[in-house]
Amino acid sequence: MRKKGIVAIVGRPNVGKSSLFNRIIREKKSIVEDIPGVTRDRIYGNAEWLTRQFIIIDTGGITLEDQPFAKEIKIQAEIAMTEADVIVFLLNHQDGLTDEDKVIARILYKTKKPVIVAVNKYDKKGLSTDAYEYMSIGLGEPIMISSTHGIGVGDLLDKMIAEMPKIEDEIKDDRTRMAIIGKPNVGKSSLVNSLVGEERMIVSEIAGTTLDAVDSNLQVNGKKYTLIDTAGIRRKSKVFETIEKYSYLRSLTTINSADIVLLMIDSSVKITDQDTNIGGLAYEERKPIIIIANKWDLVKDKEKQILKKEDEIRAYFKYLQYAKIIFVSAHDKTRIGKIFEAVEDVKEALNRKIKTSVFNEVLNRAQLINPAPNHNGGRLKIYYGSQVEAYLPTFVMFVNNPSYVHFSYKRFLENQIRLQFGFDGVPITLLFRERK
Repeated sequence: MRKKGIVAIVGRPNVGKSSLFNRIIREKKSIVEDIPGVTRDRIYGNAEWLTRQFIIIDTGGITLEDQPFAKEIKIQAEIAMTEADVIVFLLNHQDGLTDEDKVIARILYKTKKPVIVAVNKYDKKGLSTDAYEYMSIGLGEPIMISSTHGIGVGDLLDKMIAEMPKIEDEIKDDRTRMAIIGKPNVGKSSLVNSLVGEERMIVSEIAGTTLDAVDSNLQVNGKKYTLIDTAGIRRKSKVFETIEKYSYLRSLTTINSADIVLLMIDSSVKITDQDTNIGGLAYEERKPIIIIANKWDLVKDKEKQILKKEDEIRAYFKYLQYAKIIFVSAHDKTRIGKIFEAVEDVKEALNRKIKTSVFNEVLNRAQLINPAPNHNGGRLKIYYGSQVEAYLPTFVMFVNNPSYVHFSYKRFLENQIRLQFGFDGVPITLLFRERK
């Protein structure tokens, strides 16, 4: 498993954080499918530079309404210091160095993370005497940029990649790392306590009482696991009022370090947009997912309700049709053992190898059952395909023209592969190459 680096852009309002964020994200030029149910403020994104993939967070997308400015920027900077591998401290050259900038700088002094000072809205090329003013804050030599015109952005990206943890420093052990994610108060900490068998986490009716992302190691039936509970917020009172705006950022960093994601929901209440938003994080990061429907002990007429609830979950999480669903009660420890069974099933699916001859039989049968439709001026013809080495099940198909692949036919092929070979809980990647 390769963990992506995480970069956070920090700065006061109107320095151009979102503009810089958008330019960096565009560098990847990836096509993102319009997935129903995955809607939220885009304050994070995947990017790539010099073949290194990373996650970038635009803290400008987080606002605390009706709060004094000093508290907002302090919380914003602290989130970046906690979650990021590299912090970009963005200033505005047109305003010069302000008292508010100095407040943020004093907060950033406390971090052990690399801090890169970037001065935006600078339209000249090269470092000039203008930069010396910004060196006075004591965070090193600034990089002068214009996110609008692209000046200096390449140099900034070079510096970001250089400061990220080396790939060799990734997690290397034989444990299966499972991230437990979900909105506040769905029972994540209770589940960790039930699985580990001791009170490792603070459990409260107050949403957001988990203070840190805590790794809990355990062994079940000779298999080693690490449970990672999503971190909460390092504040009380006021921040709890806006905790929903932060919870999925914590989830994102937890997902990034996991092999398998356990998406927890409260089965005793209606599913919400926040549930689907958090699930969308794991989906977009291409992680194996198991949906844990907790608090099943609070549901009346369980036998009558289970099918109805499963249909509701499938309807809300249409983009996760491949995910397993397990109904549990962390409070009563009911069916929690099923979680490890499901995890082992997912691990087996990740390692499943399909013989090329068998795979091509399935491809040929699929084309006979449902021939490809006309698309982009032609009809797709699949000549042959095979599974290739990758962390997730990945299949390459050689075709007459990849542009003839309609998204609905791609979905049909994926469904046929799952029908024949399983792969429950695991995303599948289908690649189409022109046969030459």
